This record gives sequence, structure tokens and C-alpha cells, in this order.
Amino acid sequence: MVFGAIADVHGSFDAMNRAMARHPEVPFWLCVGDLASPTGRYVAPVAPLYWIKGNNEDFDRIAGWIVGRDRLPHLHYIPNGTAIEVGPLRVAALGGTFAPTWYRAKPGDLPHSPKDDKRKHFVEAEVDLCRRLTGIDVLLTHEAPRPFMMEGPKRGDRPRKRWDAGKHAVNEVLAEVQPRLHLCGHHHRFVEATREGVLSICMDRMSRGYMLFESETMAYEKIDW
Repeated sequence: MVFGAIADVHGSFDAMNRAMARHPEVPFWLCVGDLASPTGRYVAPVAPLYWIKGNNEDFDRIAGWIVGRDRLPHLHYIPNGTAIEVGPLRVAALGGTFAPTWYRAKPGDLPHSPKDDKRKHFVEAEVDLCRRLTGIDVLLTHEAPRPFMMEGPKRGDRPRKRWDAGKHAVNEVLAEVQPRLHLCGHHHRFVEATREGVLSICMDRMSRGYMLFESETMAYEKIDW
């Protein structure tokens, strides 16, 4: 069976639905976060989509979905630290970004305001829940594991600044859970790597393409627009 995967939609719903319509044989799709438009809008996808939070979402809307309010057809949110059965796959979630200041907060204590919503982060308690999960086929995270090297712009004769944008908490989950496949996003670039013995793929944003996976082997096809 083939399933689809997308990343960092950022409201590119036409591209999302175009990909789904192009592959009617694909029974479901996975998304690694940043689904909402810049104004916090969501739409019902044309095919079942299972997704985790990114750092650019409407977190009030997500809170409502978790308790069953105002759900949209075909759109299925996976809360952090949980796993669900999606077709033949068991899929786990660790959405959002890492912030050292808030990492040890309780999930329900993350402060939020219209200008700065800390619910965009994951916390240590959710990482601990993920580490206890078993039998996981696909782990979805928004952040990448380490190392994930980034390079800044060229400034005159100075060498480009390089830094590791990966987060060790993701490595911890990969090491403990050993999923068959790890998917992440956030950085808007495609990178395939092996981290903690696991195939780890950072996907490019929806406006530039999507991926198809064979569920038994996790062999994939990367499709660019």
C-alpha cells in the first residue's frame, strides 16, 4: 500500500488538494505540521489527512479539535505523545518546536496570547510519553534530529555561518522508539539521513512538492512540482 506525506503547507491548500486528487489510489496522507494559512485558516482536504502541530497554527482551533469541537471532514489531528492506527501503520506524534525556556513546563501551562502563543512548543513530558511508545511504524515530528546543519547567507568575504538546527529530544525519541520511518519538516528543505539507526527524512514545503511511500518497505518517491 502507498501513503502520501506532506510538510509545511502554510495554507497552500490548492497544492495539497491537487496532490491528493492526482493520486486517488492513496488512502491517506500524513503531515508534519504548519498546516494553517498565515491567518490561521484550515480547509477540509479531499482525502484523509493525519497531522501534527507545527509552530504556525491556530492553537485555539487545535484545542477545540482535541475535545471534539468544530472538526473538519478528513482532517485528523494527532496530539503529542500519542500514537494512532492509520491503515496498516501505527503513527506517533511530537509536533511543535523546542524552546529551552519552556521545555520543562506542563503541557497545559504553556502561556498564550494573540501575539505569542507558547503552545507552539513541545515539552519534556510529551517527549517522555513518546519514548514509552512501542510498535511505531512512522514517527512524525516538526523539528529535525541532530545533526541538521544549516548555513547562513554569504556576507562579503566572511565564511558562511553554520549551525546545527537539530534537537536532541528528537534523537532521544528515535533511539528509544526505533520507528521504521521518521518524517519531519520545519526547515523547508529535503534531507535524507540515518539518525539513531532510523531512516529520517526532512521534507520540503508543500508549495515545492510531496512524497509517496510504500508502507511495507518505506521505499519512497519524491515528487516536485
